[in-house]
Amino acid sequence: MYKILKMEGRAKRAHMETVHGNIETPVFMNVGTAAAIKGAVSTEDLQQIGTQVELSNTYHLHVRPGDEVVKKMGGLHKFMVWDKPILTDSGGFQVFSLAGLRKIKEEGVYFHSHVDGRKIFMGPEESMQIQSNLASTIAMAFDECPSSVAERRYVQNSVDRTARWLQRCKNKMQELNQREDTINKHQLLFGINQGAIYEDIRIDHAKRISEMDLDGYAVGGLAVGESHEEMYHILDEVVPYLPKEKPTYLMGVGTPANILEGVERGIDFFDCVYPSRNGRHGHVYTNHGKMNLFNQKYELDPRPIEEGCQCPACRHYSRAYIRHLLKAKEMLGMRLCVLHNLYFYNNMMTEIRTALDEGSFASYKREKLAGFEEYDKK
Repeated sequence: MYKILKMEGRAKRAHMETVHGNIETPVFMNVGTAAAIKGAVSTEDLQQIGTQVELSNTYHLHVRPGDEVVKKMGGLHKFMVWDKPILTDSGGFQVFSLAGLRKIKEEGVYFHSHVDGRKIFMGPEESMQIQSNLASTIAMAFDECPSSVAERRYVQNSVDRTARWLQRCKNKMQELNQREDTINKHQLLFGINQGAIYEDIRIDHAKRISEMDLDGYAVGGLAVGESHEEMYHILDEVVPYLPKEKPTYLMGVGTPANILEGVERGIDFFDCVYPSRNGRHGHVYTNHGKMNLFNQKYELDPRPIEEGCQCPACRHYSRAYIRHLLKAKEMLGMRLCVLHNLYFYNNMMTEIRTALDEGSFASYKREKLAGFEEYDKK
């Protein structure tokens, strides 16, 4: 069940009930592609830094260790020791990211594994079966993510095929949820809106998939090469055509500023590798902008990454020490930066929900964006 608690313009504060616990939205999902956050972060850490939803990837877990292995281990929740909701991406994004290793046909996509080169086939039914084996809380429909610079005819054909695939996903999900050996018989299905930066194709697709009465809807194929302004414009045009009584998910986005802009446009779910990827390279987020801890000026800096931050890194360690760890290539430095960044994102979402509850999101967003620009000005 998805219940809207408060609206401020199109920004909405909502509550979603799932078989693995409630999700308070807007929410940022912490990305653990292969059932682990890169940077030596455990699920126990995720509990401590306020994570609500963990996201894993269907294709990567199918390749290694194999979704049948995960099923035999009792599903992804038991396998990785995580008792809160999990969303699994369908593998559709790999249709885009592994362009040199795949061939798209009506029945599905033929891949060559990025690990060992073996041939893999994945279509809507295979993606649903794999995600059912993983037993995630929310499964994403199998789609193609066309490039933002693809020509119009290609994008239209791709979107039409994605719409046909979505019906096949829905049919297969209904069948799987009724099987006796299915671990999670209440698995939810989110459909994905595509269309690159062609607003009319996007809107038409949004109308078509909205009629399918799915558990949620995602906007995919953004943050893949287009400008931020183009992304915001597409959201302005498309989100009004997605069901307001269902959660809306902006896939693979993004920076803290992107998230604030997305919330204002009615987005509920976000995910991005930025906090963990940047953290592994010593780039940390603060309320005053992004810092590079490799910089010489932090060599003797006794302060935490951010004053007042309650993350595991800031409660105990100085910028100088974390910089030393990074320079010495000690894994602890990477781990502390990733923990800080994920905490920062999770905490920002808590602040956003509070601002929406209090009817002060517009002023919160304005102040937050002004703060992010401080380091840029320096």
